[in-house]
Amino acid sequence: MIASLTGVLREKAIQRIVIDVGGVGYDVQVPLSTLYTVGEVGAPVSLRVHTHVREDAIQLFGFATALELVLFERLIGVNGIGPKLALAVLSGIETSELVRAVQQGDLARLTTIPGVGKKTGERLIIELRDRLPTSATMPELA
Repeated sequence: MIASLTGVLREKAIQRIVIDVGGVGYDVQVPLSTLYTVGEVGAPVSLRVHTHVREDAIQLFGFATALELVLFERLIGVNGIGPKLALAVLSGIETSELVRAVQQGDLARLTTIPGVGKKTGERLIIELRDRLPTSATMPELA
């Protein structure tokens, strides 16, 4: 599995970047928060990566912080939430706000995220309330 990538940013589009690592271009899907932090084309970039393997595809999802990666992996563990919706969730809400909304059962806030309806929001609260990092256990943000 690919756990991280360090190289040069070759392409940048909405929720997608290409990182050149030793002459190989890796297509990596990223949340908007990561997209805004990677810099411009030609800049050095280093991301934490979740490798998602399906029968018909291998997809890479990249994150600027350890917290984003942890939240992504917890989100895809929720019934009915795949990688694309998890990426949309992370693009639609700040990570600290997501943790707060789930822990406090703030369904109204969760349903403002594009793609998250009432049932999905309820599942997020029920399945993640005790599984998300607290402020004392949050991964380092660097």
